[in-house]
Amino acid sequence: MKKFFSGRVKMILAAAMSLAILFAVVGVISDGATLGQQVTGLVLSPFRAATAAVVRQVEQFYDYLFRYDALEAENELLKQRVAELEEDARDVAQYERENEYLTALLGLQEDHPDFTFRSAYVTSWESSNWKTACTISRGTEAGIEEGMCAVTAYGQVVGMVTEAGPTWATVTTILDPSMEISASIAASGYTGVVQGSYDKDGTLRMNYLSTGAVLKNNDQVVTTGSTFYPKNLLLGYISDAGHDETGVGKFAKLTPAADLGDLEQVFLIADYQS
Repeated sequence: MKKFFSGRVKMILAAAMSLAILFAVVGVISDGATLGQQVTGLVLSPFRAATAAVVRQVEQFYDYLFRYDALEAENELLKQRVAELEEDARDVAQYERENEYLTALLGLQEDHPDFTFRSAYVTSWESSNWKTACTISRGTEAGIEEGMCAVTAYGQVVGMVTEAGPTWATVTTILDPSMEISASIAASGYTGVVQGSYDKDGTLRMNYLSTGAVLKNNDQVVTTGSTFYPKNLLLGYISDAGHDETGVGKFAKLTPAADLGDLEQVFLIADYQS
C-alpha cells in the first residue's frame, strides 16, 4: 500500500487536487470580484447557507407564534360572541314567555274584572314527584298571604298558599289529598268535593256525588265558590267514574286542568267579590 502512494502516483493526485481547487475558485468568480474575495466567499458559503437556514427557521417560528396568538384571540372573541348570542336567545325566549303570560293575564283580568291578582314565579318543587307543593318567588312583602287561591294564567286552579314568608310562599297544590274543594259539574250541576288522589297518580277525585248523578267523560268540574276559592274556576275534567266504598254514592276521577309539570308562573287572587 505504501508503494502505491509513492512516486508518480503522489504527483498525479496532487495535480488533480490542485486542478479541482482551481476549477472551484474559477467557477465562483463573477461581477469583477477579486480572487481573494471569491475564495473567501467560497469558504464561507456553507456557513452563510446554514445561517440563512437558521434565520428562516426562526422567522417561521415567530410567524407561527404570532399566528397562534392571533388565532387564540380570534377564538376567544368567537366564544364571547357565541355566549352573547346564547344570552340574547334566552332573553328573547324569556320575553316571549312573559308576553304570553301578560296576554293571558289580560284575558284573565277581562274575564274576572272583580279579581285582584298578584303574580309570582315558581322557584322550586318539593322533593316528591307528585307536584303537591311548590315555592314561589314572592311573599308577604308583595301582598301574598296564606289562604290565597293560586291559578294559572288561564284561570285553572293550582292550589292555595299555605305558608308565606317575606319574600317567598308555599303553594299546596290540588294534587295534595289534604286539599278539599267544593265543586260542581258545570254541565249538570251535580256537586261534590274534589281532593287529590291517595293513589298518587297525578289525578283528582270528586267524592260525595249523588247516586243518580250522570257523569260523562271530559265534563268540566269547577269551583262552587267559598271563602278561599271564587266560583267557576276550572279544576279538571272527568276521566272515569264509579261507586264509592259504601256502594251508595258515586265518585269521579278527574284530570287536573292545570299542567303542573310545565308550571312556571302562578297568579294569586288577592281579592274578589263573591
